[in-house]
Amino acid sequence: MEFGLIMLGLWPLLFSIIVILLVCIRQINQYERGVVFTMGKFSRIWQPGWKILIPVFQKLVRVDVRVKAVDVPDQEAITKDNIPLRINAVIYYRVADAAKAIIEVEDYFNAVSQLAQTTMRNAVGEVKLDQLLTQKKEVSEGIKQVVDRVSDEWGVDVQSVELKDIVLPDNLKRTIAKVAEAERERQAVIISSEGELAASQNVAKAAETLSGSPGALHLRTLQSINDLSSDESNTTVWMVPVEALRALEALAKK
Repeated sequence: MEFGLIMLGLWPLLFSIIVILLVCIRQINQYERGVVFTMGKFSRIWQPGWKILIPVFQKLVRVDVRVKAVDVPDQEAITKDNIPLRINAVIYYRVADAAKAIIEVEDYFNAVSQLAQTTMRNAVGEVKLDQLLTQKKEVSEGIKQVVDRVSDEWGVDVQSVELKDIVLPDNLKRTIAKVAEAERERQAVIISSEGELAASQNVAKAAETLSGSPGALHLRTLQSINDLSSDESNTTVWMVPVEALRALEALAKK
């Protein structure tokens, strides 16, 4: 009887303890880190798992440490050769130091985005249009180094920066198309002339070889006649040396 009374009196206490534990327990997921402030001061970093937080005296701020992608919106920029364009990019980064990401900067996500926009405009202004179009990887690497160096103070590690779209004015696109077409025509003329030069050299060598051997020239003539005789509709005109005509004329008189 006395034991039952004791248990009956302990139930409210046990219930209160369970409620307090449920209120104080905090869960930190595997992809998070917990930044704990005790009476307003930074005290520790919590790793994943269940932790006990003292209400009123302590405050917990969760920080996602997964890799994030920041889509940098279109930015108007002017290249080194004074060509206006619009450009955008994407930045991949992760929080390397959760404490710095909360203490050193108010909103690290927005801070990285704004820093990337400014750095991208500055980087475009330092290169010419041809460099920007043909060396996107090098320009992206330069932007990454600048953003990574500044964001290190915020506990943010920039993984990579990729330039996505470079939008040129319509009139500039037409000009570039004309230049590309002219370049293709120039290459076509050069290739054609090189082919004609090689062909003329080969013909000259063949003529020199045939002229050095009269029998070979005669065989070549007979082969050409044989090729033409396959089609009766062909009419051919032959240029024969004068000496040959005189020999034929003398033969006819006999």
